Amino acid sequence: MNDSSCNITAYEIFSVFQLCVYIPVLVLGIVLNVLALWVFCYKLGKWTETRVYMVNLAVADCLLLFTLPFKTLSQFQRLKVDGWCLVLEGGYFTNRFMSIGIITLIAADRYLAIKYPLRSKALRSPLMAAFASGVLWTVIVCETSLIKSFEDRREDDFCFEKSSVTPSVITLCTIIAGFFVPLLILSYCSIQIIAELRRKKTDNCCNEMLTRKAVYIVSANMAVFIICFLPLYLGHLLRFVLDSVSSDCSAIQSVNNFVHFASILANTNCCLDAICYYFVNQEFKEASPKLAKSKSEAGEGAEIQLSLVTR
Repeated sequence: MNDSSCNITAYEIFSVFQLCVYIPVLVLGIVLNVLALWVFCYKLGKWTETRVYMVNLAVADCLLLFTLPFKTLSQFQRLKVDGWCLVLEGGYFTNRFMSIGIITLIAADRYLAIKYPLRSKALRSPLMAAFASGVLWTVIVCETSLIKSFEDRREDDFCFEKSSVTPSVITLCTIIAGFFVPLLILSYCSIQIIAELRRKKTDNCCNEMLTRKAVYIVSANMAVFIICFLPLYLGHLLRFVLDSVSSDCSAIQSVNNFVHFASILANTNCCLDAICYYFVNQEFKEASPKLAKSKSEAGEGAEIQLSLVTR
């Protein structure tokens, strides 16, 4: 059984380490994401579904970055759990899950375009992408608001800190629906995209080069997503298990520290998104018009899949 007197908090050195990492992440992340927004909104002509998703991803990353100074300040000042704390936590988690959701939508959109290039045209348009993004924003904001309304924080001492050892079923449901389900979708779509790209053969040297680069892009996107987020949510999952079955405070403290450090890794994703999606995307947007056109379904599918992944 759990010992309710076991009070868990992060080590003080975590606040210093967090500050050292978040200062460059904040500066670099804001510069890259604001630049990406400026390019997508003002420097490109035709709106595409990919461009819509990219803009939403940049907005979510920017909003998450703006919450980092408050998160860091709350760690230094040991901000108590109050109304302001719940607002900060709500904004922080809303934009993290939104970023995860948009990345998953991008993977699903690529999968549809590559696996079903003609039949998916009815589902793939800038308007549909905007609708899907709007629904995702609405669902995540509403879910986060409900969670913060019903979440029991009476045993927690500080903001952004689960100091009690009472297992939180709400947290368990949130990490499953907010991360592990998107992880399965993204992994399946990415693996299918890579397999489809490798399956198609082409004698065109330019197409062959773009195909290889497209495979690298999809692989890198999936790898960055897993490396950044999986340690954090495995840590949350392990913390729930220990809270449920263990009375060893030292074990729970160790996992709690791991979760805090893993959250720093997860937040660096705001910078990596800009590199993995926006600027690689622009490079291949310039290359995609070179693709050979074909009137056959297979040929048109190959052109769509290469231009979609690389634009």
